[in-house]
This record gives sequence, structure tokens and C-alpha cells, in this order.
Amino acid sequence: MFKLLLSWDVLPNRDQEYFEFMVREFTPRLTALGITPIEAWFTLYGEDAPQIVMEAMTEDLETMHALLSTEEWESLKEKLLKYVTNFKQKVIRGRSHLQL
Repeated sequence: MFKLLLSWDVLPNRDQEYFEFMVREFTPRLTALGITPIEAWFTLYGEDAPQIVMEAMTEDLETMHALLSTEEWESLKEKLLKYVTNFKQKVIRGRSHLQL
């Protein structure tokens, strides 16, 4: 298993639009792409941590790299960037617990 770790902060005054985008478009399109969302966290307090951390997975590294190099992923990520700042992504070997 390989995990895609995503983190970001929601832009001020975009919370409602962001939430609608995540529920109606981001998560379904990510799943349709072949990357399975598994967990997401919202940080309520703290200035040094990202507001949102999301984990998604694929079974192998080759699949993850192939999916992340598609136009569909780039399009989805660009749309997400309309609602967030401080976006980061990385791919790691998956474990069964939270990984940062």
C-alpha cells in the first residue's frame, strides 16, 4: 500500500464553497481516478500545523505515480487550489496509522 498525503489551509471566507467542492467533486473524482481516500483531519488549534490533512491510497507505487501524472489529477488539484493555500503533497509507503 502507498499513501498520498495531502495538506492545506482553507482560504478565509471560502469554507462553505470549499466544503461543497470536497463533498461533491474532489472526493468523488479522486475515487474515480483510482485513489482511495481513507482519512482526513481538521486541525482546530495550532498555528504550525496545516488546517487539513488527508490520506488516500493505492495498492502500489507504480499505480500512484501513474495516476498522479494524469491530466485528471492536475485538473482536480488546480481546482482545489482555488479554495486552499499552503498545499503540499507527498507519496509514502503506507502504514495502518496516521503518517505525516
